[in-house]
Parts: sequence; structure tokens; C-alpha cells
Amino acid sequence: MSSKPIRVVIADDQQIVREGLVALLELIDGVQVVGDAADGAQVLALLDNVSADIALMDLRMPSTDGIEATRQITLRHPDVAVIVLTTYADDESIGQALRAGARSYLTKNASRDQIAAALRATAQGQATFDHAVSQRIVGGLLQPASTGRWSNPDRLTPREVEILQLMAQGMSNHDIATTLFIGESTVKTHVNNAFAKIGARDRADAIRYAYRHGLTEP
Repeated sequence: MSSKPIRVVIADDQQIVREGLVALLELIDGVQVVGDAADGAQVLALLDNVSADIALMDLRMPSTDGIEATRQITLRHPDVAVIVLTTYADDESIGQALRAGARSYLTKNASRDQIAAALRATAQGQATFDHAVSQRIVGGLLQPASTGRWSNPDRLTPREVEILQLMAQGMSNHDIATTLFIGESTVKTHVNNAFAKIGARDRADAIRYAYRHGLTEP
């Protein structure tokens, strides 16, 4: 991990939620809150004046909502990754957020550890979805899994298949390493090898692959 902190701005229309998130993030090593906003318009104005790595974004806000704010951040501040943190995990909300450019998507049931892991993974260019969101993605947004026996056309190893299955369940690299009793660096190696074989650009692509080829079920 770099010694440089992950700079975060928070957008949520509920003041008590914003204050709680600020307090929570200040307890996470390597994370620095550089501003907070009550709606999308405010967070866009904030990003014009501060340097940030991640916008932690609610979806339902007055004035400019989180979807439009995400779309504008993607266009105007492409170096700022958006993590959605919202109450809503329905197909429409998830789809709109991802199409607008959100990198990761969490619900407000997420724990501090899950939020910390998502911040670190997203800052490193990975996509992160909590378990409920992963299930909605594969169940409502993606094509159903293919039927019939899988022929392993991309010659994945048994370990790579196992890791793709766990990834499709919403697990982070750390969670996978703990589950399989292997090092996180080993997980990353298997992930990179699997991505190269299946042509995945990120975790979302890998999850699509796992469900499309019937490696796991919604």
C-alpha cells in the first residue's frame, strides 16, 4: 500500500448519515475525507476545488441525484472513481449507476471493514460489489447462465474456477484468501491469470463470465 492517503468526498443528502460516514472513514487507516456534500450539484462543485480519488455517492438526492452526478464526474473528473453507497439494490438502480460510470456498488448494510476494503480495491482500479448487489447483477441485469455441461473453453485451472466462483459470490481478494487458506498475493496471481484467459477487464466482467458459463447460480 502506498503511504499516500486515499482522498474521499462523501455525497449524501442526510446530514446525520454524512456525519456518520465522515466519522467512520476517519477511523480507517490510509483514508482522508477531503469534503462532503448534500447533493450531486454540491459534490461536483466540491470536486472542482479539491483533489480526490474517490466519491462515495448516495443515489437518491434532491437537485442533481447520484446517477447524474456519477455521469458528470465520469466526464469531468475521470480520475475520480465513484463508489455508490445506497439503500437501494434493485436492478434499475444498479444498472443506471453502472452505466453512468460507477466503479463499485455497496448498500448501506455494509460494515466498516467492507467499506474500507471497497475503498482500497477501488483506489487500485478494481470493481467491488457487495453480495446482495452481485446477486442482483447476475439475476436481473445479465443473461441467464447457459445450460448444459461446461467445456472449459478457456482452459482455466481448477483453482481459477474456484476463485471465479467465490468472486461471483461478492468476495474480495482478502475474503477469498481467507476462505481458501492461501495468501492474498496468490489470489491476485490467479485472478490476473484468469482475467487474461477469459478476456475480463475487471471483476464485473469476471462475474458475468462466471454466470454466463454456469460456474455458479444466482
